Amino acid sequence: MPPKRVALASDHAGFPLKEAVKAHLQSQGIDVADVGTFSTDPVDYPKVIRAGCAIVLNGGVPGIVFGGSGNGEAIAANKVKGIRAALCYSEETARLARQHNDANVMSLGGRLIDTALALRMVDVFLSTPFEGGRHIARINDLETT
Repeated sequence: MPPKRVALASDHAGFPLKEAVKAHLQSQGIDVADVGTFSTDPVDYPKVIRAGCAIVLNGGVPGIVFGGSGNGEAIAANKVKGIRAALCYSEETARLARQHNDANVMSLGGRLIDTALALRMVDVFLSTPFEGGRHIARINDLETT
């Protein structure tokens, strides 16, 4: 069951992919909380990523962050307590991020991932439940460090 709302945040390099994902989600009836950026004009992404993470934490919704490679955005997101961001580059990494790591944020590289693949990854990420079990202790340990 897909979520009712998803938070989106990007830098300028991730903007085109963010827009494609936004349209994809909205076509499925999913509400999108888009905190920007809203163009390809250069922007310092940490502040934008933190704003997206605040929606994830305060609204209990999943988030997707976008950059050129997605690395910086994943790092920025993971600096926010309570966020578990995973840099995803395949359907399998998207599935495992949710299933094993209970990731609440997916990071995508707009310069590295084909749009069609990114849309499939988003669908996998948003529809995969956390497996729990042996993974719970590991997730709890991450939250204490």
